[in-house]
Amino acid sequence: MEERRQDAAPIRVAVVDDHEMFRAGVIATLQPYFTIVGQAPDVEGSVAMIAATKPDVVLLDVHVPGGEGGGGAEILAKSLAYSPHSAFLALSVSDSPQDVGSVIRAGARGYVTKTITGEDLINSIRQVHEGYAVFSPKLAGFVLSAFQGVPVGGDGLGGAGAAGGHDEELDRLSAREQEVMRLIARGYTYKEVAAELFISIKTVETHVSSVLRKLQLSNRTELTRWAADRRIV
Repeated sequence: MEERRQDAAPIRVAVVDDHEMFRAGVIATLQPYFTIVGQAPDVEGSVAMIAATKPDVVLLDVHVPGGEGGGGAEILAKSLAYSPHSAFLALSVSDSPQDVGSVIRAGARGYVTKTITGEDLINSIRQVHEGYAVFSPKLAGFVLSAFQGVPVGGDGLGGAGAAGGHDEELDRLSAREQEVMRLIARGYTYKEVAAELFISIKTVETHVSSVLRKLQLSNRTELTRWAADRRIV
């Protein structure tokens, strides 16, 4: 099978992620199998890079800075006009229904989490390039609801509070604070959060303190209860 692949043109892949070390690690994993045509850490740079390189597959983080705050979904929406034949595969630490729903509705062909193995990621890229939809198994229910048109925040995707509406408390948190909050609420230690997000333990502590302050909570137990009440973990 590998011999037949050598006869075909290599799949051209672009990598979008705001964590430089993680991005470099992904590229190192993929380079023996694909042609890496570009990389970018933010919304504006990603859109420009995709427009210039027109990759076959874009490996897309959900939470990246810049633009109008829409992250990966915004990149996807703005890039399709420039590169309509690119397939987008979301690769994120987040497995929240809101994040899954937003990029699927924007047009992503797949969504996998950063716990994926290198081999599975390589296979996922090949599959989306061939036209298949690829999702981490635990996300299947979220994806089904998204395709059925259940609004994020309603019953189907287990969103934040009032059906179809914004949660003002959640909106106080930055994208990074929401990532940290979800992991802490799931029971991750500070060390595990730091490893998952490729940041220092001190930075995790700073984000947790900011989250607790903004939400007017006293400790991680209250934070877990707050997140569970909104079904966002």
